[in-house]
Amino acid sequence: MDYKTEGWMYGTVLSWAVIFFVVGGMYGCPKYKVWQQGLAGEAKLRESQSSRKVRVEEAKARLESAKFESQAEVERAKGVAEANKIIGDSLKGNDAYLRYLWIQGLQDGSSETIYIPTEANLPIMEATRRRESTKATE
Repeated sequence: MDYKTEGWMYGTVLSWAVIFFVVGGMYGCPKYKVWQQGLAGEAKLRESQSSRKVRVEEAKARLESAKFESQAEVERAKGVAEANKIIGDSLKGNDAYLRYLWIQGLQDGSSETIYIPTEANLPIMEATRRRESTKATE
């Protein structure tokens, strides 16, 4: 083979290679884009499924927590009710002790206002305090 024939052969091979790559690219690029979009769609689907599972598990955890909190609140209410019953039972028929506590409260000065109902259900102490505060502002 001489130099001209060899050059022509390389040119022909190179031309066919370019044609092959161009035709292959024209055929393969759309197929590759479709395949790539399919993979992206699958990835989004799996991500949304995973996110959904996480949200479901979080909701289940909140539900379980709420159940335990409500049970704790019921137990606390039972304890308060039992304590109130014990206190109420201990004070039944014990008027002398209640009067004693009332008198002690009066002596300690821990009660600031004393309301004494009258026939018209108006507290006497409140009526005089109101009259005194009105005079002070005038």
